[in-house]
Amino acid sequence: MTFAATTPTTVRAPSRVTEGLLLAGAAAGPLFFASAITQMLTRDGFDITRHPISQLATGDLGWIQILTFITAGVGALALAAGLGRTLREGTGRRALPILVGIFGIGFVAAGIFTMDPENGFPAGTPDEPVAQMSWHSITHTAVAAVAFTALAIAALVLCVRCARRRAVVPAVASAVAGLVLLVPVSPEHMSIQIAINGLIAFTWITVLAVSQRPA
Repeated sequence: MTFAATTPTTVRAPSRVTEGLLLAGAAAGPLFFASAITQMLTRDGFDITRHPISQLATGDLGWIQILTFITAGVGALALAAGLGRTLREGTGRRALPILVGIFGIGFVAAGIFTMDPENGFPAGTPDEPVAQMSWHSITHTAVAAVAFTALAIAALVLCVRCARRRAVVPAVASAVAGLVLLVPVSPEHMSIQIAINGLIAFTWITVLAVSQRPA
């Protein structure tokens, strides 16, 4: 999947600053999942079928995931700034940087406002849902929902941009990504669905960032 064919006349030769912004955006996803997967495999009691990735931000080692969220969010903000420099005309030239920026802000906020310990994680936590969500857990859920919704809309905007340029593969890929991200989260499979959504979101971001760099 590539979006390079969507902007042949709208991408200027990037400066070093722009190159750095795009590189930071491309690196955000791989760094996020490298950190999250390492924690999933090493932190006692974590079960991806029961615990969303966000719960890694709880407990004594929660600072690692907090930093991971913030770093990924900053990477997405860097991409938003890079898109603002490279997209000069056409559908989405203003909307895409804003929507990707909202996603980045959401991830930074998700790191600052953590979920509650529950369902046996971190180790020693009662093996049941929390009786009442804290204000920071409610905030975490809200900002995450806004972030993924913004990125879903960004993917659909890019789909329209690609379709207008007759770039079929990236148009279809962006449409699928956007529609999947808009599917309501199922309480029964929440943690798995959130992980899949994160993988789709950051894959889309990485490909978009790479496509804006010159061949």
